[in-house]
Amino acid sequence: MISRRNFLGMALAAGAAGLLPLSARAATGKVVVIGGGVGGSTFAKYIKMNAPQIEVTIIEQNPIYIRPYGSSEVLNGHIQMSDLEVSYDALRNKYGVNVVVDKAIGLDADKRVVTTASGAKFDYDRLVVSPGIELLYNRIEGYSREIAETKAPSGWIPGSQTALLRDQIRNMRQGGTFLIVAPPNPYRCPPGPDERGALVAEWMQKYNPTGKVIITDPKNEFVTGQDMRLGWNRLYGYNVPADMREGMPALQQHSEAGIIDWIREVDGGRPLAIDAQKMQVETEQGFIKADVINVVPPMRAGKVATAFGLTDASGWCPVDPYTFESTLVSKVHVLGDSVSASPLPKSGFAANNEAKVAAYAIINLFAGREVEEPSWENTCYALAGKDYGFMVIGVYGMRDGKIANLPRPGFQTLDVSDTKHRLAAVYQQAWMKSFTEDSFL
Repeated sequence: MISRRNFLGMALAAGAAGLLPLSARAATGKVVVIGGGVGGSTFAKYIKMNAPQIEVTIIEQNPIYIRPYGSSEVLNGHIQMSDLEVSYDALRNKYGVNVVVDKAIGLDADKRVVTTASGAKFDYDRLVVSPGIELLYNRIEGYSREIAETKAPSGWIPGSQTALLRDQIRNMRQGGTFLIVAPPNPYRCPPGPDERGALVAEWMQKYNPTGKVIITDPKNEFVTGQDMRLGWNRLYGYNVPADMREGMPALQQHSEAGIIDWIREVDGGRPLAIDAQKMQVETEQGFIKADVINVVPPMRAGKVATAFGLTDASGWCPVDPYTFESTLVSKVHVLGDSVSASPLPKSGFAANNEAKVAAYAIINLFAGREVEEPSWENTCYALAGKDYGFMVIGVYGMRDGKIANLPRPGFQTLDVSDTKHRLAAVYQQAWMKSFTEDSFL
């Protein structure tokens, strides 16, 4: 059996198929992967690295991947839209993955055949589905995909809406208001909406110093909460609510309202409706007018997951945590943001880890070997400003048949050192590069 601790370094030690461990050499089969994001591409790369005789085909409708992680940095000019683009060339040319630019539209689970929009059919021994998320625009009264693409963009799936939102921020009047409508749990990239607010606030400090960022939220807490609020306090004049100061270092008390205002659910922040013509959002607190409205709507598993019968009543995909095989459709594995695998977050880092666990498991399944108990880790990096970063680290394992948080001895969640914040921002940028390389190159 492949030892899990040796799995990630196996390709470096192997050099050729003949040097692979017995279970990898014995593993033969055909795998089709739907979705070429972090989950799908990492899976394809790692299974080919370690068992190159397995035939792997990715079906992805976009010829270039546009990475969502780090995409909010487009809004304040840290990076350009072109910096988000990732090629599939290495998967094709270096690892021998068959990358098909097409759209999967049909599944015959009994015959194990996937049909695409072009009419092509792909048979498989194991199917891996990593479709990302679907944004539920119509779950907020007055909102729609059309409004998102023309008036009040989301940009949570990066692309034209991200560019539109960037342009709206740049063209905002002096003293204008940028309003983020945050989503309910669960959602992709837990620190994301609040990081986005901070990055726009940083831009405003330089180019629109009398402007305002408001985040209206149906929740009372978010991942990186204490760290982010400390950054808001130090950088943008945010006064942390009195009931959230416990365990925090000395905070600056600002006599005037700062650039950022976060309205929690308990304070009436739950969004009720959007009027794109009047450019206002109705919340339980009242109406908020804005010059730019950025809506991060509720979400669920990507459309193909629903179409293929992989989702339950929650809108997400239940899986066996040992293999990430669907509990609803046999021989189909689901990865990434679409998976219902709490406490694993819906993050790129988690998707990358899930993909490696699934690749390792499928190699052993093809070889007729036992699947070992998996474990995972996750790091969510976030920025409160270009030189102010922090991270949240999670370690996970199996407990009583379920995924559980594991203790992290000596781990300190709140870091108050300015030097370490600057260092974490450097780490974040280095991680973007190394993570993309690990997943795609």
